[in-house]
Amino acid sequence: MRGLLMALVGATALIAVGVTGAQAEGKRAEVLHWWTSGGEAAAVRELANAFNAAGGQWVDTAIAGSGSTARPIGINRIIGGNPPTAMQFNTGTQMNDLAQQGLLRTLDDLAKEQDWKSALTPAFYNAIQYQGHIYGAPINDHGQNWIFYSKAVFQKAGVTEEPKTWDEMFAALDKIKAAGLIPVAVGGQPWQLQSMFNSILLGEGGKELYSKVWKDLDTDAVKSDKFKHVAEVFAKLRNYQDPGSPNRDWNVATGMLIDGKAGIQFMGDWAKGEFIHANMVADKDFGCILGPGESNFMMGGDIFVFPVLKDKTATDAQTLLATVIMSKEGQLAFNSKKGSVPVRLDVDTSKLDACAQKGLTALKDPTRQILAPDVLTAQDIVQTEQDLVAQYWTTPSMTADQFATQFAQVIEQAK
Repeated sequence: MRGLLMALVGATALIAVGVTGAQAEGKRAEVLHWWTSGGEAAAVRELANAFNAAGGQWVDTAIAGSGSTARPIGINRIIGGNPPTAMQFNTGTQMNDLAQQGLLRTLDDLAKEQDWKSALTPAFYNAIQYQGHIYGAPINDHGQNWIFYSKAVFQKAGVTEEPKTWDEMFAALDKIKAAGLIPVAVGGQPWQLQSMFNSILLGEGGKELYSKVWKDLDTDAVKSDKFKHVAEVFAKLRNYQDPGSPNRDWNVATGMLIDGKAGIQFMGDWAKGEFIHANMVADKDFGCILGPGESNFMMGGDIFVFPVLKDKTATDAQTLLATVIMSKEGQLAFNSKKGSVPVRLDVDTSKLDACAQKGLTALKDPTRQILAPDVLTAQDIVQTEQDLVAQYWTTPSMTADQFATQFAQVIEQAK
């Protein structure tokens, strides 16, 4: 490539590979992803516009549901010899099996030419690698341990301050319940329940316990009283859900806050994209908390991987798309709608919303940063523990002791 070319579409400045539109003609890219909610779709349009402005042709393959639905479909296509041009994965170990089988294109040369190493935190730069080679182009940094709340519901229920401890949180939830509203908007799908549990583990259990559980796979930590306390806090939240929670999609739960029907939601900052899409303003119409407890930032995100393709035009399209994904302008446009923050460190984020600014403040302090389980731990462990967390949530007779014992057994069997 011969440098970068600036292109402008609407009000969004977008970066492109140093080729003219005529030179890039035919760079068709089928992009498989699971971004289908209102806020997600708006963010995808920004990325598609950026790619098209750079001379590509974005062909959208959006699979409704979540990654647990879309990933197997995409993986089967890659293994079966009918791969998309690019495919979304969560940042971390999800891509490793395909990389190990030689089914993904390495991006080493492109990353070196564009100096991705300087643009990313060491943690994210390492997370897009497998056995020393780069396979992923990261698009965002998602905070996964946010608690969002409806300002209107808090006001109606007489909750005047953000809860800073779990005693304050449960007191607030009791007020919301007494006001005839739903205290917690729960999406009763396993991945959502695990996200809620991990948020409490990091906030109430603390960064040290969280790290011992997910990074060190320390079974003594899992069997500790502190871990069991986290499990008890998580279980107590069952009392504040509504009967419609089983298998509810996350964006439907977010909509309950937007509509003033529910008070809080435990969710990653992709939920903020739904508030933005509904023309709601952070710290005015809705609030956001990294807590209660330790105010850490659980870092995760999304990457695109590029299956090995034989056609040169198709591989050129991959190169173009990876470059757009990693451009400052493309990252800012996408993340402004997605609710996340750019994964690049050199992007001007001064105009992002108030919740994003809280997250960015946390990210400036290395002591407040921790990686999501998908980055720290093998996928078989993450998935099995996810199912266990869901079982615990739906089985009130299961004690915290029993949950901790089974959680430790999963780790022991995987070692």
